[in-house]
Amino acid sequence: MGVSIDEFLDILDGLPEVQQIPGGDWVALKVRGKGFGYLWERTQTVGLKATVDEQIALVAERPDVFEKQFTTDRFGWVVVHLPKIAPDELTELVTEAWYLTAPKSLADSYEFPAG
Repeated sequence: MGVSIDEFLDILDGLPEVQQIPGGDWVALKVRGKGFGYLWERTQTVGLKATVDEQIALVAERPDVFEKQFTTDRFGWVVVHLPKIAPDELTELVTEAWYLTAPKSLADSYEFPAG
């Protein structure tokens, strides 16, 4: 179990039109200019967009893996500790964050990986 930074970047490579924008101590993750995540290599964590309900459930279920980051309207951002999460679960969370952010036309054209 656990995901390396390189493995996380491989997950991003599987999604259409992802931009990685350096921001100092972090890298912002965007699709068509809209943010869906952040990567902090130094702490081996990522922040991902989720629904508020999903944020609450993830943090309540496994607080050693997930932390509440912040909420905005209907979205709850969650910090994920890469060394403590399985690759398939992280892939699902990253894909969902991307899907919540991508324009409908792009999101509708993307097929989720089987799994």
